[in-house]
Amino acid sequence: MKLSNSYFYTLRENVKEEDSTSGNLLVRAGMIKKSSSGIYMIMPMGKRVLKKIEEIVREEMDAAGAQELLMPAMIPEEIYEKSGRREAFGSNMFALKDRYQKNYVLGPTHEELFTMAAMMKGSSYKDFPYNLYQIQTKFRDETRPRYGLIRVREFIMKDAYSFDIDEAGLHESYMKMFHAYQNIMERCKLNYKIVKADTGAMGGSLSEEFQAITDIGEDVIVTCDGCDFSSNLEITEVIDASEPSDAEEQVMEVVETPNARTMEEVAAFFHKSVNEFVKTLIYTVDGKTMAFLLKGNRELNETKVLKLLKANEMELAPFEEVERVTHAKVGFAGPVGLECPIVMDREVTNMKNFIVGANKTDHHIVNVNLKDFEVEIVADIAQVHEGDVCPVCGKPLKFCKGIEVGNTFKLGTKYAKTLGLEYQDVDNKLHPVEMGCYGFGLERCMAAIVEQHNDEAGIIWPASVAPFEVAVVVVSSKDEEQMRIGSELYEALKKEGIDVLLDDRKERPGVKFKDMELIGIPYRITVGRGIQEGKVEFRARTAAENREIALDEVIKLVKEELQK
Repeated sequence: MKLSNSYFYTLRENVKEEDSTSGNLLVRAGMIKKSSSGIYMIMPMGKRVLKKIEEIVREEMDAAGAQELLMPAMIPEEIYEKSGRREAFGSNMFALKDRYQKNYVLGPTHEELFTMAAMMKGSSYKDFPYNLYQIQTKFRDETRPRYGLIRVREFIMKDAYSFDIDEAGLHESYMKMFHAYQNIMERCKLNYKIVKADTGAMGGSLSEEFQAITDIGEDVIVTCDGCDFSSNLEITEVIDASEPSDAEEQVMEVVETPNARTMEEVAAFFHKSVNEFVKTLIYTVDGKTMAFLLKGNRELNETKVLKLLKANEMELAPFEEVERVTHAKVGFAGPVGLECPIVMDREVTNMKNFIVGANKTDHHIVNVNLKDFEVEIVADIAQVHEGDVCPVCGKPLKFCKGIEVGNTFKLGTKYAKTLGLEYQDVDNKLHPVEMGCYGFGLERCMAAIVEQHNDEAGIIWPASVAPFEVAVVVVSSKDEEQMRIGSELYEALKKEGIDVLLDDRKERPGVKFKDMELIGIPYRITVGRGIQEGKVEFRARTAAENREIALDEVIKLVKEELQK
């Protein structure tokens, strides 16, 4: 591409409305442009990057045996109602009506339609396995779009679905996709972790996320230096490293605690550590009031609770509901005499003579033990802390942040049972089909690469996804010899199959150099005064300085660099 007659622009100043490095740099580089909250135009230079990512994804999907198709974006709402996911998606799903007042939604994901497509193939066990995928636009009405392309309302996603007759077949299909995702992440030069995650609205028995490591990431990843353990914060098991207390159980005593409502205030009143307290949190879970007990230094993990109770949603109970079940003002809830079901974190089972709220305003109870109240469930419901014990090797856990670029699910028979996808075995008996689901965000991948590969001058694209591999920059467009050599070099590189850009604009050299650095071209060849001696300058985007090289050797050098 020659810039002198192309659609190309850059911005010199940072973009105030962009709250991430990748969003700012991609907008400044003229690769994306926000049209409304969470919705972006992909401009020509950005489209070239996106296309290369798409080609990598498509190559790996095809190599894994998946077949590409294309599903509609507008889907009858009743399909999601039948699968039970319309309520789960709620207001995150864009809804509309056609002229006949029939309800439609814009597809946030396509498990239902792929299941329907599988039903067209046949019902014999001989028809399996197979894998279908698409690269298509998805729509989700995010409450607060942010971080450029990372959290948006309209995005391009690759989603694939495998179909097998048993769990062994599903595992084999799953591992093919798993290895394909590893290849994609490595070809895109991403530093990533594979973490266990909550299956969420997707359902199924297993979910793993391919997380690009970056400080801007929305997900907290829990890792261990002692082993290869990695997990999403939402599902990481809390291992209680403390020994059960051998203290003699004391008699409960109600103590007046004026002006001590919060955990810190109560701890200060008793001159004790928060670890010696058990806090009681009152929630509404699917419309039912419930209490949750935790050690004073822990937070409730709502994802664990929802999974444990097989519930859809939960929120802190309104003040009036808390006062109804505790007969006290908010801040004095405790398990003794509480008028609602109690779920207790398993760490509390090792405690004795702890302090709780008295269900009486301005009062707490000391020397409480497990015999003094009843619980319905004991389970791991606490949020893990950095420094907690690794569930695999016992070493301290560490936290980092990541961007979820891809995810893989073992859906099992969830959608097959709901929608009636069955096969006949060798004895003509019917069984539900085992499904897997595999998503990959192309624009998220693009943003994650920029988050990891940038400097003060701009983007540093890996050659595998760069809009152009090489930029030929002519210092003076008024110099006929420079223009001639620049054009000839440009054409010669194209013949070698190299993706090359010719900057032949009537701009100052400094402007051209800054633009090439900003848009992240991996290699730059400068055609300037040295051409009189048959020399050009060569520079890698990450190099500290230029190298002078003979004109007749530069193509060989470029090819060598691109093969590294």
